[in-house]
Amino acid sequence: MPAVIERIRQSLARKSNFIVGLDLGTVKTCALVCKPNLEGKLELAGLGIAESKGWRKGMIVNLDLTALAVKKALEAAEAAAGVSIESAYVGVGGAHIKGVNSQGAITLGKSGAATREVEREDMRRVSQIAQGITLPEDRQLLEVLPQEFLLDAQDGIRDPVGMVGARLEVNVHLVTASISAHQNVVTAVNHAGVEVLGTVFEPLADAAACLTADERELGVALVDIGGGTTDMIIYVGGVVRHSAVIPVGGEHFTNDIAVGLRTPIPEAEKMKKAWGEGDYAKLGDTMVEVPSVGERPSRVVTYATLSEIIEPRALELLELIQAEISRSGCEKQLGAGVVLTGGGAKFGNLAALAEPVFGMPARVAIPGGLEAMGDTLPDPAFSTVVGLAIYGYHQRLLRDAKEPTGLWGKLLNSIRGKG
Repeated sequence: MPAVIERIRQSLARKSNFIVGLDLGTVKTCALVCKPNLEGKLELAGLGIAESKGWRKGMIVNLDLTALAVKKALEAAEAAAGVSIESAYVGVGGAHIKGVNSQGAITLGKSGAATREVEREDMRRVSQIAQGITLPEDRQLLEVLPQEFLLDAQDGIRDPVGMVGARLEVNVHLVTASISAHQNVVTAVNHAGVEVLGTVFEPLADAAACLTADERELGVALVDIGGGTTDMIIYVGGVVRHSAVIPVGGEHFTNDIAVGLRTPIPEAEKMKKAWGEGDYAKLGDTMVEVPSVGERPSRVVTYATLSEIIEPRALELLELIQAEISRSGCEKQLGAGVVLTGGGAKFGNLAALAEPVFGMPARVAIPGGLEAMGDTLPDPAFSTVVGLAIYGYHQRLLRDAKEPTGLWGKLLNSIRGKG
């Protein structure tokens, strides 16, 4: 019997050590398996990538095709890591996401002027009140992100426990999602045979992989240019002050090329990538072959012609991002400027185009935070999936700090008759 228990313990330990991030995108679906090393740092164990199907404008329109893409990505990651994937942290984004700031307040004493020490329960109660906004029946809370506490009008407090006052307030940022769109993501993953441990607003995951603590404190706008949409999150003073989704992404560049050059979508996608990887300023007169639709013969155009199609769309997107930054009210507080990531951030000289539009520094972020990332992961297109793994690891560390024995320890205790 002891030998059986030991085998179970080792098996559970092996499975519990792995952390999986799952990014369901409009263009590609990625599954990333990571494992803490002996130094406690997270490192790559396996990566699976599959072409996404069943998506339109950042939302699922065919559940079966989406689940199939998830399954293919998971199988590739399982083969690379040599482990069976049973659960994952999943990213959620898309045009259905909306962010709003909210406040809550409570009195601490029995009368308005009475004072006492702030307790953890007070923090929980005031946060619950801040979450009590009226939502339409088709929407749900996705993220509750505390900004600061105020005690008798003293602001900027991160942790008020033990402080004395009469009135406790809190400012929070709430991210809401469409119930049906969120559930479709969870259902697609479940149909692929995987349990969803948690869903994460994708720019939060990006931030875990791409931003430094200094950037969050100084103020920074993180912009994830995906296939269907562009997602944004703004940090000032180390906390989230604003979030938004712009319904323009890499797909729109591809469609512009397809229409402008009358070429099939797959060919337009190849040309977009080629333009993004090259220095189009130097390649202006270089000729590129353009396959035509149907039986028509191919044509030849210059990179300059391709730029004439892509640049206006790029400038339009940058202007939409700038308008959203202005709307946030944080424009003058972004000491660290703008950080671009996501597959769309790789479009040619986008950061250089962005700086005059934003009037502040801009850089393209490559994800980090993992050990032994290999050759594929250091790419803006993988920021979300890397961030999801990091987020999942942080959640595990927080859980283990609260429950030192952990889930597997409890299970073993029950097997031994101690639970």
